[in-house]
Amino acid sequence: MLGERRPLLLANARIVDPSRDLDFAGDLLIAEGVIRDAKRGIHAAGVPEGTEIVDCDGRLVAPGLIDMRAFIGEPGAEYRETLASASEAAAAGGVTTIVCQPDTDPVIDDPAIVDFVMRRARDTAIVHVQPMAALTKGLQGAELAEIGLLKAAGAVAFTDGAKSVVNAQVMRRALTYAGDFDALVVHHTEDPDLIGDGVMNEGELAARLGLFGIPKAAETIMLERDMRLVALGRARYHAASITCAESLAVLRRAKEAGLAVTASASINHLTLNEIDIGAYRTFFKVSPPLRAESDRAALIEALREGLLDVVMSDHNPQDVETKRLPFAEAAPGAIGLETMFVAALRLVHNGDLTLLTLLKAMSSRPAELLGLQGGTLRAGAPADVIVADIDVPWVLDPDTLKSKCKNTPFDEARLQGRVVRTIVAGRTVYQDAP
Repeated sequence: MLGERRPLLLANARIVDPSRDLDFAGDLLIAEGVIRDAKRGIHAAGVPEGTEIVDCDGRLVAPGLIDMRAFIGEPGAEYRETLASASEAAAAGGVTTIVCQPDTDPVIDDPAIVDFVMRRARDTAIVHVQPMAALTKGLQGAELAEIGLLKAAGAVAFTDGAKSVVNAQVMRRALTYAGDFDALVVHHTEDPDLIGDGVMNEGELAARLGLFGIPKAAETIMLERDMRLVALGRARYHAASITCAESLAVLRRAKEAGLAVTASASINHLTLNEIDIGAYRTFFKVSPPLRAESDRAALIEALREGLLDVVMSDHNPQDVETKRLPFAEAAPGAIGLETMFVAALRLVHNGDLTLLTLLKAMSSRPAELLGLQGGTLRAGAPADVIVADIDVPWVLDPDTLKSKCKNTPFDEARLQGRVVRTIVAGRTVYQDAP
């Protein structure tokens, strides 16, 4: 029964545990909200009385996904998304932990607002919600937020959301201050002055479409600056969204120098490119913009070798009033909580990535960076688990998506694989209709 928490055996499954590099055929036993065991032959050896036994018939069983970058409108923009609707979408997509951004109204820059989000999530959400707090007060890039107090209140990391901290002195102080609390700084690396009026990737295609372009240098210059500031303060730093090969070169040098730096790429930049914009399709307008195919290929290679650490959804719901406009005037953003995993399976099916590599970037690595307990199938870990049929073909109908807004770039896309069951703390919170 949906929501019930009695012992559960997921039998005859393909068990993939990226935290231990395991991929084997076996069973997974869940009881009292935690994972009891994951190995071959549990079913034959016997299970507790009253255990629900599910024959997975070779389907994937893996840790629940942790999405490190999702905008949720609550508080202040509930018409775009609420904690409840976002959690429904997340559960349908296999995301058991959402890390929400601080660019709400009011901004999450006060311990009381962190507490509000966490309490509201406990009351209304069916998956875990972990808030990031603002790096600077009001996301204004001028005065530092109270990082120590915000972390004590429950903030898992610090960011100014979709804004970059332009002032280098402020950013240096933020990195130094965050280092005192071992707090993770997550930074959106785009120089707003170089972005200017740009609305898509700068290049031949933008010129042909008659649209102002955004140069890759807007990203790489800010990232290069940040790497030098990290070297001064030695704080933990995470680049929120890497999109191009030039930024990967900067990231590689920083890692080789021993800096405590990590980075994410969005599912949009890993599976789409600027050509998908086609005839001014605003659902493909995102920030940072979709880049060239060569950049997409470079991101995949970086993920494969471990240079990129995390894959995130960059979930950013926009309603029809902000998307059904001329391309230059439309708001950037795409929803992604429900489609992040299934879209990423394209990379597995075409041989770009192994399933283990993908799941590591979506579960165990985010858990490590944020200090969360999930991302593993070890005995004793919280029973945040997904079951997925990674081979079933289907066509995405945006009207069936659970987000309040339907601005998906995968509208009517042919996909292969979907989540059939999502378990949070031992309770089934989503089950696909048979």
